[in-house]
Amino acid sequence: MSVWLFYHFGVPADPEGMWDSGAVDPPEEEGRTFMQVLSEKYSPENFPYRRWPGMGMVVVPTLPQGSPLKDRLNLPSVLVLAGCGISHAGEQREIAAFCAHVMELDLSLNKLQDWHEISKIVSNIPNLDFLNLSSNPLSEVVLEPSGAKAFARVRRLVLNNTQVSWNTVLVLTREMPELEELFLCLNEYTTVSASTVPCPTLRLLHITDNNLQEWAEVRKIGPMFPGLETLVMSNCNLSSIQDSEEMLRRLFPNLRSINLHNSGLNRWEDIEKLNQFPKLEDVRLQGIPLLQTYTNTERRSLMVAHLPSVSSLNGSVVTDGEREDSERFFIRYHVDYPEEELPYRYHCLVTKYGKLEPLAEIDLRPRCHAKVEVHCEDKVEEVSIRLDQTVAELKKQLRTVVQLSANQMRLYYIDKECVFGPEEMKYHTRALHSYSIQDGDELLVVPKAGRGTTTTAKPLSNLNSKTLTPPP
Repeated sequence: MSVWLFYHFGVPADPEGMWDSGAVDPPEEEGRTFMQVLSEKYSPENFPYRRWPGMGMVVVPTLPQGSPLKDRLNLPSVLVLAGCGISHAGEQREIAAFCAHVMELDLSLNKLQDWHEISKIVSNIPNLDFLNLSSNPLSEVVLEPSGAKAFARVRRLVLNNTQVSWNTVLVLTREMPELEELFLCLNEYTTVSASTVPCPTLRLLHITDNNLQEWAEVRKIGPMFPGLETLVMSNCNLSSIQDSEEMLRRLFPNLRSINLHNSGLNRWEDIEKLNQFPKLEDVRLQGIPLLQTYTNTERRSLMVAHLPSVSSLNGSVVTDGEREDSERFFIRYHVDYPEEELPYRYHCLVTKYGKLEPLAEIDLRPRCHAKVEVHCEDKVEEVSIRLDQTVAELKKQLRTVVQLSANQMRLYYIDKECVFGPEEMKYHTRALHSYSIQDGDELLVVPKAGRGTTTTAKPLSNLNSKTLTPPP
């Protein structure tokens, strides 16, 4: 058991039994090797054999005599060893023997703080395509160019929350001729250094949640990655875009998508400068100071009108119909602006559509109230009624007006424009809005007659002076 503990967990043997219950606590684990964790997690007991794509490859390597590893592991081509306390590589011959087929490796949330140990792992996985080193403490570690050569075959590299220095990033990109995707989020960058050796293969750069406020720093990224197609730098507090139109066209000649969510942009001139990126078609711009005072409809319409070449805004496709509506909205929105305050885009759109008059404001919302005349015997009183209530509820409202209880009144609706006369409102659950009541219409309240008697209402002008005698 002592030997097994040493080989598999890096814990020394305990012949004296000092770590038994009641003795002193064992020393804190200093870290484990890549191969120790691999053999534990993917042993046949913990990771049974499976036959689905990328899973279940049984490896039976030729290992040195006396190796503590079992002679077989069920290793998939995607290894996830996150948060396992790994700090060292372990035996390189064993890594090479077991991991020749591995294509993706997640080593995030471990204790790796030596590029030499990381290089030993990576150099022995010849088909490695994706490597995640997020949340490993790499802030004060120097990477030599010779060590970076081990990453030459990696195409996707994740270094989020490692605080890796920008100089280390440059060392890596110079030695990674196939690099296509690079993730550098949460690394507290405030500046970046220009590179004399570009990385033309990079297509996607995630550099969110840093503090790149100045465009002078962002502009260095363009020459460094001339083939860049997607730039994601949300939550970076970028304050403005300051280069000339010609310079912007040269900086990012292949950029198709940019994400500037929660940046500090506060001028429409900055938005218009995005039009200078010749291939830009996807823009994400939410949570910026410029848009805070606008409604949701105004935000999208004004943004679409400002970005004529963009086909996707904040993840939603911009259709031809939406673009035309937005551009017409843009003209009308600025119709009352002084000439000197009109944006350049306004004049372009007026050339296209002409000067447009404001749209007529038509309120299509259903009416909520109406003012009606309530007639009861000799009394006439103007009352405001809610149209979302029922006939029964209206009768309760009228009790104080006519001094009758609800079950003592008959209620008639008189539409002044209708030639058919009064309509008795006898269905208690019917909503008032279904009668199409308008301001100025009349309600006639007739007290119910006692048994054996008849009540006659006074003539009303809109009843053609006829007497309304309700049935008993």
